[in-house]
Amino acid sequence: MAYLNLRGVEHYYEWITEASSEVEKPVMVFLHGWGGSGRYWRSTARALCDRFDCLLYDMRGFGRSRLPEKSQLEAALDYELETYADDLAALLDALVGDRESSQVYLNAHSMGASIATLFINRYPERVKRAILTCSGIFDYDERSFTTFHQISRWVVQFRPQWLASVPWVDRLFMARFLNRSIPSYESQAFLADFLMADFEAALGTVLTSVSKQAAETMPGEFAQIRVPTLLVAGERDIIIPAAMARKAVEQNKKGMVQYLEIPETAHFPMLEDASTYLQGIAPFLAA
Repeated sequence: MAYLNLRGVEHYYEWITEASSEVEKPVMVFLHGWGGSGRYWRSTARALCDRFDCLLYDMRGFGRSRLPEKSQLEAALDYELETYADDLAALLDALVGDRESSQVYLNAHSMGASIATLFINRYPERVKRAILTCSGIFDYDERSFTTFHQISRWVVQFRPQWLASVPWVDRLFMARFLNRSIPSYESQAFLADFLMADFEAALGTVLTSVSKQAAETMPGEFAQIRVPTLLVAGERDIIIPAAMARKAVEQNKKGMVQYLEIPETAHFPMLEDASTYLQGIAPFLAA
């Protein structure tokens, strides 16, 4: 297990590479979504490690990147998605900066895809290509957003650890995220990650990623993208519907954002139909 201290927070990270290869390959960095951790990207990384050195990490306050006491923080960190994009920049400075090429490929999911979009526009010289899985833009509605925040606060507060030991709870928990079943160890791991997420980070990122500000700024962020980007949607995703993804693609008049929709999948297309997902992103990565 490897950790890197970034601004007072110990960030967990791991490399997935071909053990037999001594050749330095391009780096692909994986960003997870809300409530998760880098480990649900492992199967995708293993499938790509013949072409990339794959870097997985847990974002601040999620997975194994636990928040310390506030007195130990080196900066007054907030839960704005832009701040998480700066966390990624610091991570790359430490782990990729001494490579021959410091440009990386990004493969990001859900909330992580929003962070990746902000990173692309703030540090375009550091990104070769980017894949954004299950991302999009939404219209702001004060009443529905307020209700969502109230429910989210309750969900984040009520997370007893014993839930992980109740049979079938992981499948019930993941049901609204999926159209196809995934291996039980994957759903169990996601439930465990959700239960261990720090309260402040879990709630703080809900309030910043699903907000009036995000609804107003993200269309402009997608419009600004000038790095080759592929936006992947699950046809039956109810968390971030495919229509929201297509709307995001339409914002970019530069033609830098391509679109791929995976049939009969929902919010985790890379786990629900891994072969179709990998076949779909292959031409984009090879371009």
